[in-house]
This record gives sequence, structure tokens and C-alpha cells, in this order.
Amino acid sequence: MRFSHIVGFDDCPFARDHRGEVGVVGAIYSGRRLAGVVSGKVRRDSDDSTQELTRLVRDSKFVGHLQLVMLQGIALAGFNVVDVESLHETLGIPVLVVARYAPRKEAIRAALLEHIPGGAHKWTLIERLGPMEPVAGVYVQRLGLNREEAASVVLETAVNGAIPEPLRTAHLIAGGITNGESTGRT
Repeated sequence: MRFSHIVGFDDCPFARDHRGEVGVVGAIYSGRRLAGVVSGKVRRDSDDSTQELTRLVRDSKFVGHLQLVMLQGIALAGFNVVDVESLHETLGIPVLVVARYAPRKEAIRAALLEHIPGGAHKWTLIERLGPMEPVAGVYVQRLGLNREEAASVVLETAVNGAIPEPLRTAHLIAGGITNGESTGRT
């Protein structure tokens, strides 16, 4: 299957000591063309990311065409872990989590269990999705698409490096609206 309408989400940068809302940006692509942008907010280290991403997709004018949700990692705003299964089931479309590097699972587990309220549940969400697997130069977790489809969509959409364009664009927009200009790598 070819995924021609994709939304890629990333969070806005925030200071290490920030404890409030963090912006979230979704870059919506139709093929290789940026077709739109959606934005919202989630709370740092909270549990509202799944609900907010669902709202951003459902309330957008693009909802009828979207075929795939991409996430830049499984968590937004620190440890606001997305329930990928719920997002997939509620929206009825596949979800692809992409990371440049394999996560350090034991460090994540320790941080969640020792420092984050609700950390045990968040760790369960991460574990339930399964390990990240290397695909097309990045690491992915996927729901609603097979490994070959995941590789194909990454290769088709990663036109300016290893990271798919919907995620790269969401990252650039998030940095630009927060800091006045985009910086760093996706």
C-alpha cells in the first residue's frame, strides 16, 4: 500500500525545567507536498498526548484523506507517552513511530519508574508496542502496517536525509514558532 496522505507530529522545544504546556505541531503531507499544519498543546510529562493527537486529526479538514500518522518517538513533551494502540484504533489508520537512533530502554525505564508520576503505566505502553526495529536507516515501531510497508513509506518520504519529511517539517516548524528560528537535527 502506498501512503499518500500523512501527518507527522513532533513537539516544540522546551527548557529542561519547564513544567507546563508544550506545543505540538503536525505537518500534513499529500505526496511530497506540504498540504497543511495543525497545532495543539500537551502537558509536560503528563498523559494527554493521545487525546490531543486524536483531536488534532479528527478536527482537521484533512481527516477524510489521512492514511498514516507518524510520530517522532513515542513520547511528546518529555514523558507524555502516546498510547499508539489507542491512537490507531480510534483514528482507524496506521501509526508509525520513527527514531533516528535505537532508544536506551533501560535508561527510559529507570527514568519513568523513578521520576515520573504514572511511570509504570507509561512503561507498559512502551513495552506493549514492542521493540524498535531497524528499517531503511532509522528505527521504527509500527501498528497497522507491516515491515515492508514501513520501509517503503520511510524511503518514499525521507527525501532530505534519513528522517521522513512530515517529521522533519513538523520539527522545523515547532522550533521556528518556539525559538523564532529552527535549529538542530530531527
